[in-house]
Amino acid sequence: MKQKAMEWKRVALEATRAKRFINHEFRQVSARSAFVTKPYIKGSSGLNIVKLARKIVREKEKEMGSISKPHVVVIPSPVQGHIKTMLKFAKLLHYKGLHITFVNTEFNHNRLLRSGGLHAVDDLPGFHFDTIPDGLPPSDIDATQDIPSLCDAMNKKFLAPFTDLLLKLKNTVSENNPPITCVVADPFAPFSIKAGEEVGLPVVMYATVNACGYMGCKQLYALREKGFTPIKDLSNLSNDYLETKVDCAPGMKDVRLKDFPFIQTTDPDEVVFNFVIGAAETSVKARAIALHTFDALEPEVLDGLSTIFPRVYSIGPLQLLLNQIEENGLKSIGYNLWKEDRSCLQWLDTKEPKSVVYVNFGSITVMTAAQLVEFAMGLANSKISFLWIIRPDLVTGESAVLPAEFAETENRSFITSWCPQEEVLNHPAVGGFLTHSGWGSTIESLCAGVPMVCWPFFADQAMNCRYSCNEWGVGMEIDNNVKREGVEMLVKELMEGGEGEKMREKAMEWKRLAEEAAGPKGTSSINLDKFIHEIISSNNPVQGHIKTMLKFAKLLHYKCLHVTFVNTEFNHKRLLRSRGADALDDLPGFHFRTIPDGLPPSDLDATQDIPSLCDAMNKNFLAPFKDLLLKLKNTVSENNPPITCIVADPFAPFSIKAGEEVGLPVVMYAIVNACGYMGIKQLYALREKGFAPIRAIKQDIAAYISQEKTL
Repeated sequence: MKQKAMEWKRVALEATRAKRFINHEFRQVSARSAFVTKPYIKGSSGLNIVKLARKIVREKEKEMGSISKPHVVVIPSPVQGHIKTMLKFAKLLHYKGLHITFVNTEFNHNRLLRSGGLHAVDDLPGFHFDTIPDGLPPSDIDATQDIPSLCDAMNKKFLAPFTDLLLKLKNTVSENNPPITCVVADPFAPFSIKAGEEVGLPVVMYATVNACGYMGCKQLYALREKGFTPIKDLSNLSNDYLETKVDCAPGMKDVRLKDFPFIQTTDPDEVVFNFVIGAAETSVKARAIALHTFDALEPEVLDGLSTIFPRVYSIGPLQLLLNQIEENGLKSIGYNLWKEDRSCLQWLDTKEPKSVVYVNFGSITVMTAAQLVEFAMGLANSKISFLWIIRPDLVTGESAVLPAEFAETENRSFITSWCPQEEVLNHPAVGGFLTHSGWGSTIESLCAGVPMVCWPFFADQAMNCRYSCNEWGVGMEIDNNVKREGVEMLVKELMEGGEGEKMREKAMEWKRLAEEAAGPKGTSSINLDKFIHEIISSNNPVQGHIKTMLKFAKLLHYKCLHVTFVNTEFNHKRLLRSRGADALDDLPGFHFRTIPDGLPPSDLDATQDIPSLCDAMNKNFLAPFKDLLLKLKNTVSENNPPITCIVADPFAPFSIKAGEEVGLPVVMYAIVNACGYMGIKQLYALREKGFAPIRAIKQDIAAYISQEKTL
């Protein structure tokens, strides 16, 4: 099939390679008669005009090249894991030809500078950074900001500066700042939806979490309505209440109350709990949602999400998708808010294959000093070598102090504050991962084929832990009330036991499936292209007809014809919204005009109802189009030569009658192919022969239309 497709490509190129041009000489007669066109085949004057036209077109295309590039504004939720994943996704979009403006808070932008150097986020061609304030008081730049305060700020303080930034970008279109096509937002940056509405931009979502984690967040509203949460009695936090099975989440099975995000609260006004409910409910207003997962990993949950969102795409694992491309200058853009200690990789080089357990509880998890000691002694007593990441803010309210007896691990341990995690997980010496079950860490471990011991802290981590242990067969869970004996036992089983070996085999199977999904023909690669099409077409109604007719009009203009392109007022506004206020300003010899469609107001971010449009074309379009033609006929000038002809879409049939009434010839350009148009042309004959409309009941239609009949 690929060979055949390449052959058709060659034939198509041959068909469009001109062997002979019919050029048009422009001869100015008078100001009143403007330009008269005289077709001819040869002549130096005509040849020079064509050369000049081609030169003008080439210069204009060069000048407008970046301005015509789709431009997306990408905004993550302002915490490490979300920023890292959204930066990876933004790099993929940039590689696919989109212009990127990546928006961080000022606080996080400064942290990226500190971790990667002063030039780590310098603007690169087509990839720019911008910032908004978070409205929070100054805090430790080496620590994650307080999560409840961040959630409260996103609800109250992010909308105005983000809206202002979008307006600034919209109103300052230039070669380095093309018109904004779309906003790509983290679902946990819910202010982005309102900002898009206020500025007139479509919003699509990229969830940095997986399908089961996001479905868990989406079900919190239903759980609250059913009275499961907030927890009404403190005793329910310690008895079997949280083991209650929940079956209201589409596509999810064997999940318990305790597996849902933020469920363990007794306060109905708890900030983070209510923020997540609001964000999940707001996200359904987005045109589409993509998630950092792949089809084979969560098929049932993805199907469940498809009953909630109009368009759902799985696009992951991102790193495997990035591994297939040349990042070039984008490699200088790092992902971490902490400076990485790369010396741990040299330490790992000295260890035997699969002999080291990697320990990292992520960027937000905190623990008590007592819990730190239990983990430390469990690791020490296991006698397994380990690489442990201890952030400066890991222990609540104090510094991390390890017990004196922990010193005996010196020759088989490496402790640092941050590391290049994906390189560590893929190092041959690493055989297991003691993790908080954040989704970024979980999917990176799956991609490396590394099994896990899970100690979830909050958010989606409990759900990730549940699926890692029960559905995917790659994890074992440590009790929340951590004890050194439990840590020792599970680490030994992970690294040396039979169960650990089974989990390792399963993890390698998931690694293979992840690589398959991210391959050139894999589901995630295909979904990435679909999602980009969603972005590019998000502002174009009846996309195919307008897009194709605009391309044809450009060809006619290039051949020295003066073009007046007529859209409905509704579609013209949508084009302005997608390309910028000045994008459709008249160019020499190429003008836009509009007619009303006679329909009531509708959503500017959605295609109009097709039956209503068809009815309107039959009833409402003829009069305004004829009036426009008469106006153009009666106001001839240098910028409006006499009309020669109407070039119409066959599916704008009112144009024939208008041409007859105004005395202008009409030719058609069909945006469909010959077989498609022939199929439509035969509908009358099918109706006359009784084949259509189909009279069968619904369940018989598929069988009826599959029959072969001779007309």
